[in-house]
Amino acid sequence: QVQLVESGGGLAQSGDSLRLSCAASGVTFSQYAMGWFRQAPGKEREFAAAIVTTGDNTVYSDSVKGRFTISRDNAKNTVFLQMNILKPEDTAVYYCAAARSYRTLLTGSADYWGQGTQVTVSS
Repeated sequence: QVQLVESGGGLAQSGDSLRLSCAASGVTFSQYAMGWFRQAPGKEREFAAAIVTTGDNTVYSDSVKGRFTISRDNAKNTVFLQMNILKPEDTAVYYCAAARSYRTLLTGSADYWGQGTQVTVSS
């Protein structure tokens, strides 16, 4: 059974930093591209960041580029999202996702999804 479990969400103030983690189990982690998506209240889920299997390449949405950094530790089956210079518009439920191809993630799809972790940023 594949499980993606996010952690690290919470309350932050504008300008703060948070680090999200996603631990994967039941899957050969190193064979999956990993991504982070987010869904704000009343809005559709949107792509935030993705990283290829080796960690050599990353892709970001324009809204987080330069502020967020995605990374992975294949030895620990974990993907991270370092979020800096947080803004109130970053408030959303953040979802971890896994796909055999990072291109799948860029379409907004994934093979597996986590349950999400809430990030709330106050001004």
